[in-house]
Amino acid sequence: MGNICRSPLAEGILRKYLPKNKFIVDSASTSSYHIGDPSDIRSIEIAYKNGVNIKSLISRQFALDDFKAFDHIFVMDKKNLRDILSLSNNKKNLMKVKLLIDNKEVPDPYYGGLEEFADCYKLIDIACKKIANDLVENK
Repeated sequence: MGNICRSPLAEGILRKYLPKNKFIVDSASTSSYHIGDPSDIRSIEIAYKNGVNIKSLISRQFALDDFKAFDHIFVMDKKNLRDILSLSNNKKNLMKVKLLIDNKEVPDPYYGGLEEFADCYKLIDIACKKIANDLVENK
């Protein structure tokens, strides 16, 4: 929701798996809570432990232009899914939006400790590997 925990992890992990010259990966919030803030220190730490650097990522809010800029829009949970879908009634835009993990939400680790962030990282990593493989095969 705030673009400081789960989505920066997904951005960093997906960038790791996709060819940089063929894909643009970005993340955004559905709320204005943390606009302009860096990623949560726990996300930065757990990413770093796994060879992913997200230290320079800064939170931004999802914008309507993102529907034009991106072919795929992945969200972490059903609330974010509803929030993004409510921004457009264009069928083409709506078809771009889906949960990062089919039929499963990525739990928000914000109120937890490093263990919750590590669990979150693992879920996102598995999903991003699958997404990257699918995208590269279809490119």
